[in-house]
Amino acid sequence: MPVQLADVITALETAYPPGLAEPWDAVGLVCGDPAEPVAKVLVCVDPVESTVDEALELGADLIVAHHPLLLKGVHGVPADSTKGKLVHRMIRAGVALFCAHTNADSANPGVSDALAEAIGLRVLRPLAPTAPGTDTGLGRIGELPEPEPFARFVERVSAALPQTRPGVYGAGDPDREIRTVAVSGGSGDSYLATAKAAGVDAYVTADLRHHPAGEHLEAGPSVPALVGVTHWASEWPWCGQASAVMRAALAGTVDIHVSTRCTDPWTIRA
Repeated sequence: MPVQLADVITALETAYPPGLAEPWDAVGLVCGDPAEPVAKVLVCVDPVESTVDEALELGADLIVAHHPLLLKGVHGVPADSTKGKLVHRMIRAGVALFCAHTNADSANPGVSDALAEAIGLRVLRPLAPTAPGTDTGLGRIGELPEPEPFARFVERVSAALPQTRPGVYGAGDPDREIRTVAVSGGSGDSYLATAKAAGVDAYVTADLRHHPAGEHLEAGPSVPALVGVTHWASEWPWCGQASAVMRAALAGTVDIHVSTRCTDPWTIRA
Protein backbone atom coordinates (compact mmCIF):
# COMPACT_ATOMS: atom_id res chain seq x y z
CA MET A 1 0.00 0.00 0.00
CA PRO A 2 1.24 3.53 -0.72
CA VAL A 3 2.52 5.61 2.17
CA GLN A 4 0.06 8.22 3.33
CA LEU A 5 0.96 11.68 4.58
CA ALA A 6 -0.36 10.58 7.98
CA ASP A 7 2.36 7.88 8.09
CA VAL A 8 5.09 10.43 7.44
CA ILE A 9 3.66 12.73 10.10
CA THR A 10 3.67 9.87 12.61
CA ALA A 11 7.35 9.16 11.90
CA LEU A 12 8.32 12.82 12.24
CA GLU A 13 6.27 13.46 15.38
CA THR A 14 7.71 10.35 16.99
CA ALA A 15 11.20 11.71 16.39
CA TYR A 16 10.29 15.33 17.12
CA PRO A 17 7.38 15.28 19.63
CA PRO A 18 5.17 18.36 19.28
CA GLY A 19 5.08 18.62 23.09
CA LEU A 20 8.73 19.69 23.02
CA ALA A 21 7.91 22.82 21.01
CA GLU A 22 8.11 26.19 22.73
CA PRO A 23 4.69 27.68 23.65
CA TRP A 24 5.05 30.45 21.05
CA ASP A 25 5.94 28.10 18.21
CA ALA A 26 3.84 26.84 15.28
CA VAL A 27 4.73 23.28 14.32
CA GLY A 28 3.06 20.42 12.47
CA LEU A 29 1.05 20.18 9.27
CA VAL A 30 0.52 23.55 7.57
CA CYS A 31 -1.33 22.34 4.47
CA GLY A 32 -2.11 18.96 2.98
CA ASP A 33 -4.49 16.05 3.45
CA PRO A 34 -3.20 13.34 5.85
CA ALA A 35 -5.06 10.72 3.80
CA GLU A 36 -3.24 11.58 0.56
CA PRO A 37 -0.34 9.37 -0.66
CA VAL A 38 3.26 10.56 -0.45
CA ALA A 39 5.88 9.23 -2.86
CA LYS A 40 8.49 12.02 -2.84
CA VAL A 41 9.62 14.40 -0.08
CA LEU A 42 11.85 17.49 -0.05
CA VAL A 43 13.55 18.40 3.25
CA CYS A 44 14.74 21.98 3.76
CA VAL A 45 15.40 24.62 6.40
CA ASP A 46 13.22 27.39 4.98
CA PRO A 47 9.82 27.09 3.27
CA VAL A 48 10.40 29.93 0.82
CA GLU A 49 9.88 30.51 -2.89
CA SER A 50 13.17 28.84 -3.82
CA THR A 51 12.42 25.60 -1.97
CA VAL A 52 8.81 25.53 -3.14
CA ASP A 53 10.19 25.88 -6.68
CA GLU A 54 12.54 22.98 -5.99
CA ALA A 55 9.72 20.81 -4.64
CA LEU A 56 7.59 21.44 -7.71
CA GLU A 57 10.54 20.74 -10.03
CA LEU A 58 11.15 17.43 -8.22
CA GLY A 59 7.50 16.49 -8.28
CA ALA A 60 7.48 16.24 -4.49
CA ASP A 61 4.25 15.57 -2.60
CA LEU A 62 5.56 16.97 0.68
CA ILE A 63 7.96 19.60 1.96
CA VAL A 64 9.39 18.98 5.42
CA ALA A 65 10.83 22.27 6.68
CA HIS A 66 12.50 23.31 9.91
CA HIS A 67 11.23 26.87 10.01
CA PRO A 68 7.48 27.52 10.21
CA LEU A 69 5.82 29.29 7.32
CA LEU A 70 3.12 30.89 9.47
CA LEU A 71 4.78 31.54 12.81
CA LYS A 72 2.67 34.57 13.70
CA GLY A 73 -1.12 34.57 13.72
CA VAL A 74 -2.71 35.43 10.39
CA HIS A 75 -6.25 36.34 9.35
CA GLY A 76 -5.89 35.16 5.78
CA VAL A 77 -3.51 33.84 3.13
CA PRO A 78 -4.35 35.87 0.03
CA ALA A 79 -2.41 34.89 -3.06
CA ASP A 80 -1.05 38.42 -3.46
CA SER A 81 0.84 38.22 -0.14
CA THR A 82 4.32 36.66 0.14
CA LYS A 83 3.33 33.69 2.28
CA GLY A 84 -0.18 33.38 0.90
CA LYS A 85 1.30 33.01 -2.57
CA LEU A 86 3.33 30.02 -1.36
CA VAL A 87 0.30 28.41 0.30
CA HIS A 88 -1.73 28.75 -2.91
CA ARG A 89 1.10 27.35 -5.04
CA MET A 90 1.51 24.32 -2.78
CA ILE A 91 -2.20 23.56 -2.55
CA ARG A 92 -2.71 23.91 -6.31
CA ALA A 93 0.23 21.56 -6.94
CA GLY A 94 -0.87 19.04 -4.30
CA VAL A 95 2.22 19.65 -2.16
CA ALA A 96 1.83 19.35 1.60
CA LEU A 97 3.96 21.28 4.11
CA PHE A 98 5.04 20.00 7.52
CA CYS A 99 7.23 22.00 9.91
CA ALA A 100 9.31 20.78 12.85
CA HIS A 101 10.89 23.76 14.60
CA THR A 102 11.67 24.06 18.32
CA ASN A 103 10.43 20.50 18.86
CA ALA A 104 13.23 19.44 16.50
CA ASP A 105 15.61 21.76 18.38
CA SER A 106 14.88 20.09 21.74
CA ALA A 107 14.47 16.48 20.58
CA ASN A 108 17.15 13.87 21.17
CA PRO A 109 18.63 13.66 18.62
CA GLY A 110 17.72 17.04 17.23
CA VAL A 111 19.04 20.06 15.37
CA SER A 112 22.03 20.70 17.63
CA ASP A 113 22.99 17.01 17.59
CA ALA A 114 23.18 17.22 13.80
CA LEU A 115 25.34 20.35 14.07
CA ALA A 116 27.60 18.71 16.65
CA GLU A 117 27.97 15.57 14.54
CA ALA A 118 28.88 17.63 11.46
CA ILE A 119 31.62 19.39 13.43
CA GLY A 120 32.94 16.09 14.80
CA LEU A 121 31.88 16.39 18.43
CA ARG A 122 30.86 13.61 20.77
CA VAL A 123 27.69 14.86 22.42
CA LEU A 124 27.67 14.74 26.21
CA ARG A 125 24.44 16.49 27.26
CA PRO A 126 22.02 19.32 26.41
CA LEU A 127 23.19 22.88 26.90
CA ALA A 128 19.80 23.93 28.30
CA PRO A 129 17.90 20.76 29.34
CA THR A 130 14.11 20.62 29.12
CA ALA A 131 14.21 19.61 32.81
CA PRO A 132 17.07 18.67 35.15
CA GLY A 133 18.59 15.32 34.20
CA THR A 134 16.77 14.98 30.88
CA ASP A 135 18.46 14.31 27.54
CA THR A 136 16.20 16.73 25.66
CA GLY A 137 16.58 20.49 25.50
CA LEU A 138 18.12 23.29 23.49
CA GLY A 139 21.75 23.19 22.38
CA ARG A 140 24.33 20.52 23.09
CA ILE A 141 27.64 20.24 24.90
CA GLY A 142 30.21 17.96 23.32
CA GLU A 143 33.90 17.30 23.03
CA LEU A 144 36.47 16.88 20.31
CA PRO A 145 38.46 13.65 20.02
CA GLU A 146 41.63 15.66 20.72
CA PRO A 147 42.26 19.28 21.71
CA GLU A 148 43.16 21.65 18.89
CA PRO A 149 44.00 25.37 18.58
CA PHE A 150 41.03 27.70 18.26
CA ALA A 151 42.14 28.88 14.81
CA ARG A 152 42.09 25.28 13.58
CA PHE A 153 38.72 24.70 15.24
CA VAL A 154 37.20 27.64 13.38
CA GLU A 155 38.51 26.12 10.15
CA ARG A 156 36.93 22.80 11.19
CA VAL A 157 33.54 24.45 11.60
CA SER A 158 33.87 26.20 8.24
CA ALA A 159 34.73 22.94 6.47
CA ALA A 160 31.84 21.09 8.13
CA LEU A 161 29.04 23.43 7.11
CA PRO A 162 27.71 24.52 3.70
CA GLN A 163 29.37 27.65 2.40
CA THR A 164 27.65 31.01 2.74
CA ARG A 165 28.74 34.50 1.69
CA PRO A 166 29.25 35.74 5.28
CA GLY A 167 31.27 32.61 6.08
CA VAL A 168 32.39 31.59 9.57
CA TYR A 169 34.04 33.95 12.05
CA GLY A 170 35.74 33.42 15.40
CA ALA A 171 36.40 35.55 18.47
CA GLY A 172 39.16 34.39 20.80
CA ASP A 173 42.84 33.59 21.13
CA PRO A 174 43.87 31.70 17.96
CA ASP A 175 46.23 29.52 19.98
CA ARG A 176 43.81 28.61 22.77
CA GLU A 177 43.28 24.86 23.08
CA ILE A 178 39.71 23.77 22.38
CA ARG A 179 38.32 20.46 23.64
CA THR A 180 34.82 21.02 25.07
CA VAL A 181 32.33 22.84 22.88
CA ALA A 182 28.74 24.06 23.20
CA VAL A 183 26.65 24.33 20.05
CA SER A 184 23.21 25.76 19.38
CA GLY A 185 21.61 25.60 15.96
CA GLY A 186 19.94 28.88 15.05
CA SER A 187 20.02 32.09 17.07
CA GLY A 188 21.90 31.28 20.26
CA ASP A 189 23.29 34.39 21.91
CA SER A 190 20.63 34.14 24.62
CA TYR A 191 22.63 31.12 25.85
CA LEU A 192 25.99 32.88 26.15
CA ALA A 193 25.74 32.88 29.95
CA THR A 194 24.71 29.20 29.92
CA ALA A 195 27.73 28.28 27.80
CA LYS A 196 29.97 30.27 30.14
CA ALA A 197 28.50 28.52 33.20
CA ALA A 198 29.08 25.14 31.54
CA GLY A 199 32.81 25.88 31.41
CA VAL A 200 33.26 24.94 27.76
CA ASP A 201 36.18 26.15 25.68
CA ALA A 202 34.13 27.39 22.71
CA TYR A 203 30.55 28.09 21.72
CA VAL A 204 29.24 27.71 18.15
CA THR A 205 25.96 29.36 17.18
CA ALA A 206 24.30 31.73 14.72
CA ASP A 207 23.15 35.35 14.69
CA LEU A 208 25.63 36.56 17.31
CA ARG A 209 24.93 40.23 18.02
CA HIS A 210 27.58 42.85 18.68
CA HIS A 211 26.71 43.89 22.22
CA PRO A 212 25.93 40.47 23.77
CA ALA A 213 29.05 38.97 22.17
CA GLY A 214 31.23 41.90 23.22
CA GLU A 215 29.98 41.86 26.81
CA HIS A 216 30.56 38.10 26.95
CA LEU A 217 34.17 38.45 25.80
CA GLU A 218 34.86 41.35 28.18
CA ALA A 219 34.45 38.94 31.09
CA GLY A 220 37.99 37.67 30.51
CA PRO A 221 40.06 35.03 28.70
CA SER A 222 38.43 32.09 30.50
CA VAL A 223 35.01 32.56 28.88
CA PRO A 224 34.20 30.38 25.87
CA ALA A 225 35.64 31.55 22.57
CA LEU A 226 32.91 32.27 20.03
CA VAL A 227 32.32 30.87 16.57
CA GLY A 228 29.63 32.61 14.54
CA VAL A 229 27.90 31.03 11.56
CA THR A 230 24.79 31.93 9.59
CA HIS A 231 21.40 30.76 10.81
CA TRP A 232 20.71 28.64 7.73
CA ALA A 233 24.11 26.93 7.76
CA SER A 234 23.83 26.01 11.45
CA GLU A 235 20.53 24.21 10.88
CA TRP A 236 21.10 22.67 7.46
CA PRO A 237 22.70 19.47 8.89
CA TRP A 238 19.31 18.68 10.46
CA CYS A 239 17.91 18.08 6.97
CA GLY A 240 20.02 14.94 6.68
CA GLN A 241 18.91 13.82 10.13
CA ALA A 242 15.21 14.29 9.33
CA SER A 243 15.72 12.42 6.05
CA ALA A 244 17.24 9.49 7.94
CA VAL A 245 14.27 9.48 10.33
CA MET A 246 11.84 9.09 7.43
CA ARG A 247 13.95 6.53 5.59
CA ALA A 248 14.19 4.36 8.70
CA ALA A 249 10.48 4.57 9.49
CA LEU A 250 9.16 4.20 5.95
CA ALA A 251 11.46 1.39 4.80
CA GLY A 252 12.49 2.86 1.47
CA THR A 253 8.94 3.38 0.22
CA VAL A 254 9.36 7.15 -0.15
CA ASP A 255 11.91 9.03 -2.29
CA ILE A 256 13.51 11.63 0.00
CA HIS A 257 15.63 14.58 -1.15
CA VAL A 258 17.59 17.14 0.88
CA SER A 259 17.35 20.61 -0.60
CA THR A 260 20.56 21.77 -2.23
CA ARG A 261 19.49 25.42 -2.48
CA CYS A 262 21.06 27.92 -0.10
CA THR A 263 18.29 29.99 1.44
CA ASP A 264 20.64 32.10 3.53
CA PRO A 265 19.54 35.69 2.79
CA TRP A 266 23.06 37.15 2.52
CA THR A 267 24.35 37.04 -1.06
CA ILE A 268 27.11 39.67 -1.27
CA ARG A 269 30.29 40.15 0.75
CA ALA A 270 32.30 43.25 -0.13
